[in-house]
Amino acid sequence: MSTWKRRSFIKTGALSTAAITMFSGLSRYADLLEETSGQKIQISLAQWSLHRALRANQLDHLDFPRKAAADFGIYGVEYVNQFFKDKATDSKYLAEMNKRAGDAGVKQLLIMIDEEGGLAELDDQQRKTAVTNHYKWADAAKTLGCHSIRVNAYGASEDRSARHAAAVDGLGTLASYGAQLGLNVIVENHGGLSSDGSWLSGVMKEINMPNCGTLPDFGNFCLQNGDNGMGQNVCLREYDRYQGVQELMPYAKAVSAKSYDFDAQGNETTIDFARMIDIVKRSGYKGYMGIEYEGSRLSEDDGIRATKKLVERLLG
Repeated sequence: MSTWKRRSFIKTGALSTAAITMFSGLSRYADLLEETSGQKIQISLAQWSLHRALRANQLDHLDFPRKAAADFGIYGVEYVNQFFKDKATDSKYLAEMNKRAGDAGVKQLLIMIDEEGGLAELDDQQRKTAVTNHYKWADAAKTLGCHSIRVNAYGASEDRSARHAAAVDGLGTLASYGAQLGLNVIVENHGGLSSDGSWLSGVMKEINMPNCGTLPDFGNFCLQNGDNGMGQNVCLREYDRYQGVQELMPYAKAVSAKSYDFDAQGNETTIDFARMIDIVKRSGYKGYMGIEYEGSRLSEDDGIRATKKLVERLLG
């Protein structure tokens, strides 16, 4: 039986040691903040935008920074761990990533981490294993000069209060490790309770660590998926995406400009980008905004270009 109910995650465990361990990473953390605190929001490219090309071996992971710069004029990249899944501890491979990015004049901003376990699992051992599984990616992110790792607040239970306590523990423990590296641990709204802006912002508020934050995604606010009666898996219940982004922006250390399709005027057809970017601007955010094209009508390259053109127009 899980022992999480018998613990106070804020007063004991990893979070109680964070105040001590954090100071070893503060100098580098301050440098990272300086990198993303300019007067204008900059554009980056999420690797997921090219997932079809990567999976079809039409693009090699090592060539991603070069393509971002040469084909799109984008000089900040956001990696997805599944495209170099077995390379987290491969020092030669990571050195080659650094070389390729450096040759292209591209900053390596963060790694999006999936399939390493639920950081909000109620079972203590499962949650601890998930936290430990992320350590190698935090180490890799430091080697690559990233400012953050993006993680998920997944867990099997839909009990809001139980998942809240578990997420505070799991994320707080991982953030304590990240603080020693001068690294942010940031959570994306990525389905289920994590797509509930009120719930996730409440977790951030209770953790209350300067290197633990959010990555608001314009499009990931589905609370419940299911069959639509025609054999298709669709979103059955969705959180208000504009409210969600507004709730998550006070904790944001990265932003994902998710896009799907565009009309003849170049506007996104499912998300009001003008409204979203206004929310981001009003929050005072000054970091990177990552393009994440996930549509099917346009090619991946054309979708990236269309998203970049729209974001540039709205950022002014």
